[in-house]
Amino acid sequence: MIRLPCAGALKLLASAAIFFTLTPAGAQRGTDAPQPGYERPDNAPVAPPPREDQPQDEQPREAQPPRAEQPRRVSPAYGPETANATAAAARRYATIAASGGWPRIAKPRVDKPLGANASGKPVALLRRRLAIEGYLPNAQDSDDNAWDDALSDALRRFQAHMGLEQTGDVSRETLRELNTPAATRARELEMTAARLAKMHFRFSDRYVAVNIPAASVEAVGDGNAVERFTAVVGGRRHPSPQVIARIVAIDINPTWTVPASIIKKELAPKLRRNPHYFERENILILDARGREVDPLKLRRVSNKRAAHFTFRQEPGPKNALGSLRISMPNSHDVYMHDTPNKKLFDRDYRFLSHGCVRVEGVYDLASWLLDETSRDWTPDALRDAIDSGRSEKIRLSQSVPVAWVYMTGWAEDDGPAFFRHDIYSLDKGARSPTRRR
Repeated sequence: MIRLPCAGALKLLASAAIFFTLTPAGAQRGTDAPQPGYERPDNAPVAPPPREDQPQDEQPREAQPPRAEQPRRVSPAYGPETANATAAAARRYATIAASGGWPRIAKPRVDKPLGANASGKPVALLRRRLAIEGYLPNAQDSDDNAWDDALSDALRRFQAHMGLEQTGDVSRETLRELNTPAATRARELEMTAARLAKMHFRFSDRYVAVNIPAASVEAVGDGNAVERFTAVVGGRRHPSPQVIARIVAIDINPTWTVPASIIKKELAPKLRRNPHYFERENILILDARGREVDPLKLRRVSNKRAAHFTFRQEPGPKNALGSLRISMPNSHDVYMHDTPNKKLFDRDYRFLSHGCVRVEGVYDLASWLLDETSRDWTPDALRDAIDSGRSEKIRLSQSVPVAWVYMTGWAEDDGPAFFRHDIYSLDKGARSPTRRR
């Protein structure tokens, strides 16, 4: 489970009079995580203690009791204004590209890494590069070639916006993002804005958004991004579709009915090679009447014929859905769920599923979704229900809208935008995945 970014402000002069307001963001493990809210720095001025020889009426006034802390507002990555903000960002980045773009940063020498304590022309170029996009005040004509804390902080903000680990120095991945041309960024923003304009998603007080290229899930309440979760989404061969649906229930200890496409491509060959695989994986094979069939009797069945049978994995530690599924009926037959393979969440590359979305912290997301039900479904209460071993469908008292969107570039305001890799090549004109799976 990952916390979210808060906003700050910096200026950019990309051409004669173009200014941007920067929204800094922090991240954990390469996601769009937030930096903490503002706190008074240690060196901020404080009221001096009263002097004993000072008249009472000249004593400093007693400090007023602090106001109740207001919850920090965090704009969701996908919200009602995202499409317009992203379209506006596309125009800003196109202007930067038309004005010459930003300088290319050369690959640092092994013996002279580009980071703290570095100096010289590469540092000045990096400073200019970050200033053009808005991560530093304008410094295009600056000859400041010494590394400082401000440059490290700006680079960390840049890395957060790219979904990279915030090292504060120029790693190989950071260099690749720094050298992506401004025209490419403008194209990513333009394509995302066009896709969002076609979504026609009805935003409500509570909704869930999945950004597929970011492999990230947001829970949004009252316009505030409550939490963001790391996810595993579909790979290139099995892409997650862009879809709008409503979450209606949480399934405890679910069974998994294997889609026909997986039966044909993966399970039918296993019938021929190792029919004992199904007993080991707790998968039942059922005929059209719901009667169990011995896998040994299906060894000569073709891949196409095998798909006429139902392959159902029973609840348990090996179930591909884990212990919990978030039900969101849709024409693509996709949903969000737990997974027994939690280690996948630690990877930088998390495009590994067959189209569904696996959610780290799925108990917290389910608890939030069930917040308005009659029973107090805390994460611990959900675990207790799972430990009982019984399968149970918990219906939401009110369904929650959910949107799976494909945002390779997006903006929250008029500052530097956020970017992710075009994993399905949709920005290059590939068709959006729409087939049922």
